[in-house]
Amino acid sequence: MSEENRTTVGEQTDEVMQHESENGSTKQLSEYYNYEELHSRPYITPDSEIPENLLHLCHSFGYDSGRRGNLQLLDDNTLIFIAGNLLVLLDVSTKEQRYLRSCSGGGIGTIKAHPSKECFAVAEKGIQPNIIMYEYPSLRPFCILRGGTERAYCFVDFNQDGSLLASVGGNPDYMLTLWDWRREEVMLRCKAISQEVYRVSFSPYNPGLLTSSGSGHIKFWKMADTYTGLKLQGLMGNFGKTAATDIKGYVDLPDGKVVSGSDWGNLLLWEGNAIKVEICRKGGGKCHAGMVQPFALEDGQLMTIGYDGAVRGWDFESIDTADSTGDSGRFELEPMNELLVGHNVCLSSVVKSSQPSDSFICFAQDTSGAIWKLDLSFTYTTPDPECLFSFHAGALQGLDVSRISHLMATTTLDRTVKVFDFLAKRELTSSRFNQGGTALSWVNQIGSLLVTGFEDGVVRLLELYDPQRLNVVTGRIPKGDAKLRLKQAFKPHKAPVTAVAYERNGEILATGSSDSTVFFFTVGEKYKPIGFVRVPGPVQALEWTPHSHSGHVVEVHPPDPEFQRPGITFHLPELSSRAFRFRSIKSRIKREQEIARRQAAKDEKQKEREERLKESKHPLYCGFYSSPGHFWLSMGGYDAGFLYHCQFSEEQDQDPLQRQDEPFDFLPVLNADDDPIRSFTFSSDRQLLLCGMHSGSIRVYPLQPGDHSLSSMQAYWALSVHDNQYGHLRHIRCSYDDLLVLTAGDDGNFFSFSLLPPEELKKGLQRKKAKVPSPRVGLENEALAQDIEDPAACSIESEKQKLDKDRQRREAELKIAAKRKKLAELNKKFQQLLITNQSLPEHVRLKPEVRIICFLMSDH
Repeated sequence: MSEENRTTVGEQTDEVMQHESENGSTKQLSEYYNYEELHSRPYITPDSEIPENLLHLCHSFGYDSGRRGNLQLLDDNTLIFIAGNLLVLLDVSTKEQRYLRSCSGGGIGTIKAHPSKECFAVAEKGIQPNIIMYEYPSLRPFCILRGGTERAYCFVDFNQDGSLLASVGGNPDYMLTLWDWRREEVMLRCKAISQEVYRVSFSPYNPGLLTSSGSGHIKFWKMADTYTGLKLQGLMGNFGKTAATDIKGYVDLPDGKVVSGSDWGNLLLWEGNAIKVEICRKGGGKCHAGMVQPFALEDGQLMTIGYDGAVRGWDFESIDTADSTGDSGRFELEPMNELLVGHNVCLSSVVKSSQPSDSFICFAQDTSGAIWKLDLSFTYTTPDPECLFSFHAGALQGLDVSRISHLMATTTLDRTVKVFDFLAKRELTSSRFNQGGTALSWVNQIGSLLVTGFEDGVVRLLELYDPQRLNVVTGRIPKGDAKLRLKQAFKPHKAPVTAVAYERNGEILATGSSDSTVFFFTVGEKYKPIGFVRVPGPVQALEWTPHSHSGHVVEVHPPDPEFQRPGITFHLPELSSRAFRFRSIKSRIKREQEIARRQAAKDEKQKEREERLKESKHPLYCGFYSSPGHFWLSMGGYDAGFLYHCQFSEEQDQDPLQRQDEPFDFLPVLNADDDPIRSFTFSSDRQLLLCGMHSGSIRVYPLQPGDHSLSSMQAYWALSVHDNQYGHLRHIRCSYDDLLVLTAGDDGNFFSFSLLPPEELKKGLQRKKAKVPSPRVGLENEALAQDIEDPAACSIESEKQKLDKDRQRREAELKIAAKRKKLAELNKKFQQLLITNQSLPEHVRLKPEVRIICFLMSDH
């Protein structure tokens, strides 16, 4: 960019600021928008008389730690982050939360605090979403920026003085827009690129320069003064001989260069639009293990974070003047300072304190499910990193509630099992294992036992108890309000455990797996294996919720727990079962609807319609029994939009894989063609059906008493809660007293809602916190159960097969040993006969061939 253009751009920016100053940079009170009129509300079927405040948000327990840049700092005591359709304002000291709902109901794309911390931007998702500016600390909306993208904002950022805002949209437009945000006007706009953009920012040193980066690219922008006015001009970064990489972080240098990160852990120094040099450590070592992101230039140091859990400071002068030696294109440099935050830590974003006295204090987002407070002064008195908050990381794989207390248990692939008191809104205890959790169920009869399945096929029985009630003879005071203790571990499967369920009388536990088997155990002080059955496809759930990706439903009669099975395997092929394989009828439904609307349709048009409504794959999401042998199924994909009433056919001789079973009835689910039901639960009186939707929203259907045919499933209440794109609501539960509702989604968020207003809820509850079960008598004297720590350990069936093979081998070895002993005896006898024969006179000695024949005959 020429000096003339730089000056012109700077002058124009100054003119914008001067114009704002003359016209007032802050809106008057009368110009504030009304938040109550803006924020999204529940959808209610017209004329249904369902109250708008059917559910009341109580608490957010999760953190979408995998979302890019999901942490901002408003003041030294207030953090904000996105949780589905909510913005959470978290008080660091008290841990109290406040919430702002999305205004579109389509979710929130990204957030950014203003440099002054006097306001913040919330860029939403949905159809033609807006960017809403909220004043802080009043939280009043005072600016709305419209028309910047079609579906979702990916990133927003203010310039150095906060006068301008840059935004970039996602698919399909990827629009880059510069806003004079106080006047709610677009200043400049153009298409950024045709692929995902992770970040865009103004240069802090030159107001006319910007940088954007994302999937496999980095792009350098300038606001150029042309004959037709001010325009954005972009130049793609050229990787040259360096492998192309996703770029999630970069830092602008004062002289116009840019330092970016890379997938493989080294830094890239960009000059113009080309890589000047790749920066690595001595001996060709990586700057970080895995993805690296530069995030700040402070006190002569370039600060970087990485997926290795480290923060490192690099000498700025060395980087700025770096040049490659030889043909390697690399420059070797060691960090000046280093801070290892922790093991299993994966840092993805950092926000700095705005207070001059705390200039070295930062807050870091850990994709492993935590928020850290870091002191980056790198002195001998620097305090250790402090984990302020710890959450689950990733989609919740299992959630269940106690049937006797306000306790909730959860597990995810982050290898933890957590127990929460959702009445007191806090985590009680957490246990970490060597593999990720994949399924969880609360043993309702006891209230103190959790059954948890893991991705290596292991099932663990975990006992929950109040350690304060232990009879401890050592005199030590137990810590914590709850503790999980391993009671038993066994491995019924070779693949992830996907479902665990108890028979109604609680005598048999069934576990299902993606290895297409269901294993049965007798329930007692020690769980003992009965056997297993093979099913046509991966098990998604058991008993009353038959899920399946392949459209298969299998009903298996439980084995007799008293039956002692002899033999060499736990396989139970003789167990009676019934199979149902879903065959789509949506084409017929649609065709009949079309025929009803257009009686006089021609044959050719009918054929075209058949082609348009052709069958496709139909994933099975969830289901429940309506009566013995009859069940409702919710399908995804093409078959979404209906609940299908099905029954097991009397013809069960056909191969389950080849079956084509059609539902005998169906029920239209309004507004669900692209939003199928993913999970469900009934209130205890079955007068409310609560559904978790693919879009992350909750639906509540009031039902008539005893309506197993769901004929009254018409009017509903719906609220967008989880992320609309990836927050599929896979778990929904009611508390044992039906006062609270729990939801968990694939976005890592989980929420509690009350069916009563907060004031009435407090009056209706007898306790302010949940009761944790007391420990069993003598628990403190019991030895710890033996765990299965090796992921490659044999399953129960494999172990049995191995034992049988060992037995067969031992038996074979014994037989061989016996034969060898017999042969040795025969050989000894033969040698004696040879000696005797040799001692005889020559004329009576037997010839060799006669000796053998005679010997064999004498042996008989």
